[in-house]
Amino acid sequence: MQKNNLVILIHGLHHAPFIMRPLAKRLQAQGFNTHQFGYRSMRDGIQTNSHRLNKWLEENHDPDNPIDLVGHSLGGLIIRDFVTQYPKWQIGRCVTLGTPHMGSICADYIWRLSPAVVGRSYVDALDGTVALLPKHIELGVIAGNRPYGMGQLFLHHHNRKLRKADVPPLKQHLIHDGTVYVEETKLEAATDHLILPVSHTSMLINKEVAKQTIYFLQHGQFERR
Repeated sequence: MQKNNLVILIHGLHHAPFIMRPLAKRLQAQGFNTHQFGYRSMRDGIQTNSHRLNKWLEENHDPDNPIDLVGHSLGGLIIRDFVTQYPKWQIGRCVTLGTPHMGSICADYIWRLSPAVVGRSYVDALDGTVALLPKHIELGVIAGNRPYGMGQLFLHHHNRKLRKADVPPLKQHLIHDGTVYVEETKLEAATDHLILPVSHTSMLINKEVAKQTIYFLQHGQFERR
């Protein structure tokens, strides 16, 4: 039986490592070792946090053993920066959950109103300018389509603006998880993309999200019924 890789779980903006605990427990039940990586999402920029992840691995992990990476929201952008900046590590597979790979309209509104709310995580990350995904990386993307969360106030406002535009947007461009549009999660270089009926935060405790995350880490694609 193939040995499962160590899975590094990376939380999103305004969160802490404990938010990834329910997902970590489900991964552990399937034989994965996990580490919930913590970082300062407000105070430090994406490159600083990638550097800290690299430092933790240098101090705690054998580079001869592959690792898998799972990131929620901003955590997924840290994954993209990390695998680009530190190619010495053997990367098995990566999964991002509700990550705005194309940039975040919600974060853009907040940045213009009150930059301190998103801190240094906006520049080179939530603004859509994070590093390109290396070609050899297998990435599975999970998006939610249940619009619950604080960010929906900005996205509902943005949707109204789009509907008033001369050229109406396609219906699917209006779908979001309460914080991130489904369209923002799409990345051409990704291996697979899956939409599930979850909101931006509830996806972290959702059994189907965990099941699909595990399936991708094991098979390199999501399970289709």
